Amino acid sequence: MGTVTTADGTTIFYKDWGPRDGEPIVFHHGWPLSADDWDNQMLFFLAQGYRVIAHDRRGHGRSTQTATGHDMDTYAADVTALTDALDLRGAVHIGHSTGGGEVARYVARAKPGRVSKAVLVGAVPPLMLKTEANPGGLPKEVFDGFREGVAGNRAQTFIDIPSGPFYGFNRPGAQVSQGLIDNWWRQGMMGAANAHYECIAAFSETDFTEDLKQIDVPVLVAHGTDDQVVPYDDSAPLTVKLLKNGTLKSYEGYPHGMLSTHPEVLNPDILAFIRS
Repeated sequence: MGTVTTADGTTIFYKDWGPRDGEPIVFHHGWPLSADDWDNQMLFFLAQGYRVIAHDRRGHGRSTQTATGHDMDTYAADVTALTDALDLRGAVHIGHSTGGGEVARYVARAKPGRVSKAVLVGAVPPLMLKTEANPGGLPKEVFDGFREGVAGNRAQTFIDIPSGPFYGFNRPGAQVSQGLIDNWWRQGMMGAANAHYECIAAFSETDFTEDLKQIDVPVLVAHGTDDQVVPYDDSAPLTVKLLKNGTLKSYEGYPHGMLSTHPEVLNPDILAFIRS
């Protein structure tokens, strides 16, 4: 595996598997996880001949636990540093949740030829927070609850989230995977509490409207209709309307963490989009 050092001295950890001349796919993880959340997808696309790359966002996983830079502009700049260092061209960028916001901001600003397509899965754009311009968003109190959890008892909060709304394990009849819950907790506790705390504002208060309008490449927007973390109605349909070349694919009853609960459905769908 490798690391890249950004302009402010932050070390970004990344995995880079597959043929150097293979079509590159870059994966962007959600809050408060790491590149490890993409293990299933990386192995799937590696087997299809792609070069697969995933990084730990600053303050998360194995990257530097920085005091600053926990905002979307810096996250996108870190991705630029990574893709420049690897000289990735014609890459597909896939982002889940917070990572979807990171993808939107990066792709909107990417140098010509760097990006061929993008995929947003259960992603936070256009804007999660309820405002006068976004009346369907979630009230600030919801995100204050996340902040209280991180500051008060992060270890328990990082059990409660995957045990409940993230994977839809709180729904009647859900097939609960203790492994997924434990792995979510493991990834979360690897990161820094300050990074997780400040990232809540980054994913909830950043308005990606102008980013989405600027993106020219084809974008697949995939979202579960039973997403309890990033509610469907105020995200995916609005995102597609802002994109120049967006395709919406809805998954009836699927949860926020559907990439992990239903990879046998999501992986082939994403592959079909990449090959289209």
